[in-house]
Amino acid sequence: MSAPAPSPLATVEAGPGNTPARQGEILTDAALAFVTELHRRFTPRRDALLARRAERRAEIARTGTLDFLPETAHLRADDSWRVAASPAALNDRRVEITGPTDRKMTVNALNSGARVWLADFEDATAPTWENVVTGQLNLIDAYERRIDFTSPEGKTYALKPAAELATVVVRPRGWHLDERHLRVEGRPVPGALVDFGLYFFHNARRLLDLGKGPYFYLPKTESHLEARLWNDVFVFAQDHLGIPQGTVRATVLIETITAAYEMEEILYELRAHASGLNAGRWDYLFSLVKNFRDGGAKFVLPDRNAVTMTAPFMRAYTELLVRTCHKRGAHAIGGMAAFIPNRHDPEANERALAKVKSDKDREAGDGFDGSWVAHPDLVPVARASFDAVLGDRPHQKDRLREDVHVTAADLIAVDTLDAEPTYQGLVDAVQVGTRYIEAWLRGLGAVAIFGLMEDAATAEISRSQIWQWVDAGVVFDSGPHAGERVTAELVRAIAAETLTGIRAEAGDEAFAAGKWQQAHDLLLRVALDADYADFLTLPAYELLD
Repeated sequence: MSAPAPSPLATVEAGPGNTPARQGEILTDAALAFVTELHRRFTPRRDALLARRAERRAEIARTGTLDFLPETAHLRADDSWRVAASPAALNDRRVEITGPTDRKMTVNALNSGARVWLADFEDATAPTWENVVTGQLNLIDAYERRIDFTSPEGKTYALKPAAELATVVVRPRGWHLDERHLRVEGRPVPGALVDFGLYFFHNARRLLDLGKGPYFYLPKTESHLEARLWNDVFVFAQDHLGIPQGTVRATVLIETITAAYEMEEILYELRAHASGLNAGRWDYLFSLVKNFRDGGAKFVLPDRNAVTMTAPFMRAYTELLVRTCHKRGAHAIGGMAAFIPNRHDPEANERALAKVKSDKDREAGDGFDGSWVAHPDLVPVARASFDAVLGDRPHQKDRLREDVHVTAADLIAVDTLDAEPTYQGLVDAVQVGTRYIEAWLRGLGAVAIFGLMEDAATAEISRSQIWQWVDAGVVFDSGPHAGERVTAELVRAIAAETLTGIRAEAGDEAFAAGKWQQAHDLLLRVALDADYADFLTLPAYELLD
């Protein structure tokens, strides 16, 4: 009996003007064969899990609630299992910096003094083909220490000695996103498998030689079954390339409301490869709105900046995360400090740094083992908070937080918030959403807006809140707009005013050179269409060059 014919290799479908320099170094026949095999084996399961997401969302809409899974109660009750021990390079994670994989960020993040760099192919990267390919090249160049460069402005960027560099943890795209430039038999390969596959293929052995390993952050996970799929990808990839099993380590972002009910199960599925869980604030709120968007007044969130980590339902989420991680021997990693220091305004700087310090003090005091920052200047602030609690210890997994008792209802008790939606909150959502989407369409995924480093999660929570407020018929309670209802017409009027203001601010020539009208139109589409788009990056990707 003859052997089955091998699958045709994934093909690159990028236009002649869209071929990044040195693309051939990444897209070798062997690398494409590996990605092709990942696609053939795992994309059908990915598809089935995406369909399951839709079914679960329909169930939430029908019942208006969520609960811990009865079928996995035995796993939660079994105190005997633990995740794999941390490798040395991931044992101390007290400060992590996040950012895209462009050349400048690669050098700055590795040199930042943070213990870990989340090298982001997801929310902080607009997935142009140029960004996808050059991001992979930049990581290889960093490992090979050939990434030093001088900017057009004459500034030199050079790596510090190896012992001083952050450990890289790569975040591939979520399961829902495809990569249209790489296809197998005409079908796009999931972006997650492209990002993971190319990085693992080119770097797994190289990283072992450097005394580290291929480490990953897994985004947008919605269930333990999705974690099981990732685990099976890891097992296959290690076997296929002759890498010892357990070399891969994965930290899962608990940034969806459904995953918050399956934290132990997610760690269990990945236990041979699990490193920890992370509390991702904006995507978590976005997921909460998305899943309960038609659940009535009790699920209406106020202005996004009014939803702090001290809100009761957010405290329930983060404290359960710490307890779950430490019970199973995993790291608990806190949320993002997105503030961008402004050296031209010392007073504003001081106020913002005080807020960052307070936030990081709270996380360290709650038992987190580390936390995120978006800017190198915040590394010392976060480190001081964790140094004060950890001292010379690499983590505080011995704090089991057995005082924490969280019910299913606690995680969705949005109506415990005192804050209400405001007119200014609506204006801010339109402003930030428009400005971020415009930058994303130009290929920028991490964008400074009004003093904060924003990524795709920002735009998601902005447009989702607009959708929810319109759908719920929110009426403002106070201020000059008291008694006014949030309608599609009001949103369109604010969006038009926003566009006019941006044109005046930028000037006609710069405005025309941007993607402002496209951004305006897309924001209104995903914020006002009756058929709510699961992710704004799906229609946005169709507009990306």
